Amino acid sequence: MKKAVIATGGKQYLVAEGETLSVELLKQEGKTAEFAALLVIDGDKTTVGTPEVKGAKVTAEIVAADVQADKVTSLRYKAKKRVHTVRGHRQHQTQLKITKIA
Repeated sequence: MKKAVIATGGKQYLVAEGETLSVELLKQEGKTAEFAALLVIDGDKTTVGTPEVKGAKVTAEIVAADVQADKVTSLRYKAKKRVHTVRGHRQHQTQLKITKIA
């Protein structure tokens, strides 16, 4: 089974063909996205890029363009000062399905 490490949104993800994952919102037109592979694992053979593996590409299909993640709440509280603030945030994400590692 082929696996690869890709970088998007300031994070790195270990992906395999047929896998679905959520990444930070991509500003891309169309239904496909391509990423450069930083590392490729093909059975027993591992290829490490400097910084990218030459000729290696990961192709993904965009399943959902703008999905919101679970809510993260932050609480600010100061005892005896009547300070109490609750804030919530939902990060926008893109769902990808990895179609091919070449």
